[in-house]
Amino acid sequence: MDTGGITVLARDLRKRFGGVTAVDGIGFETRAGECFGFLGPNGAGKTTTMRMVGGSSPVGGGTLQVLGLDVATRIREIKRRLGVVPQDDNLEQDLTVRQNLQVYGRYFDLPRAVLAGRVETLIDFVQLRDKAPVNVRYLSGGMKRRLLVARALINEPRIVILDEPTTGLDPQARHLVWEKLRRLKGEERTLLLTTHYMEEAEQLCDRLVILERGRILDAGRPRDLVKKHVSREVVEVTASRAIRERVVAHVEGKVAGYEMLEEKVLLFTDDSEPLLRDLIGQKLERTELYARRATLEDVFLKLTGRSLTE
Repeated sequence: MDTGGITVLARDLRKRFGGVTAVDGIGFETRAGECFGFLGPNGAGKTTTMRMVGGSSPVGGGTLQVLGLDVATRIREIKRRLGVVPQDDNLEQDLTVRQNLQVYGRYFDLPRAVLAGRVETLIDFVQLRDKAPVNVRYLSGGMKRRLLVARALINEPRIVILDEPTTGLDPQARHLVWEKLRRLKGEERTLLLTTHYMEEAEQLCDRLVILERGRILDAGRPRDLVKKHVSREVVEVTASRAIRERVVAHVEGKVAGYEMLEEKVLLFTDDSEPLLRDLIGQKLERTELYARRATLEDVFLKLTGRSLTE
């Protein structure tokens, strides 16, 4: 079926668990060669959506096609073209790196010679050549995440589902995983990503949706969302409540907006330098000023709120 480059197509997608609506009529489409992100607080519907795409949870309503196939009737065919990197480590701990890939590859009925070649190629791809004969239980967290990426690619999938792929990794390991994922985009694969790291979403996602309570709050390219909802830069003013209220009154009409937090106020602006000079000239007592680039995290917190969701 010719899908015009669309790899996942969802329209009015729904899912309920008892009296709880987990996914409430969302729609999106993804294309080959892009990373598409699902962001949202806990319980927003991210994992449920991914599980429906991956076929591990039936669709509750609406339309969902993957690679032009209806997940309700063609899920076996779809699964053979998917790769999944789960959030939790479900590797076989008593097998070596190479054996984990070999055993998993057998599920796809790959010819022995083909499987052997892919295993060695993927070991090199995730830079685990010296660990190939080592039992998985002796690998670091970062090495295990890289092995999970390699395992997900054993069937040469067109779509790779990534559920919190770098959770718990140190910055060096996280950046190495990002490097490998960027290479996959260059191979015209579709990456579907859920993450709590806003920097990760900005680094990897070409487009994304922000979810809350099963609904899409907004969608688009990360920088476009920053421009739409916040501004190019943010000036953080840390001071007493009285000083912060004085600052807000002083900059009214001079900034794109502001957000009052418990200990600071965020001022949204497209040019922080004149705003900083203005505030310094006010000779504010016991006040800290800090200018930075606006980020996707500012958008996320503005749209979903700062209260903790369980």
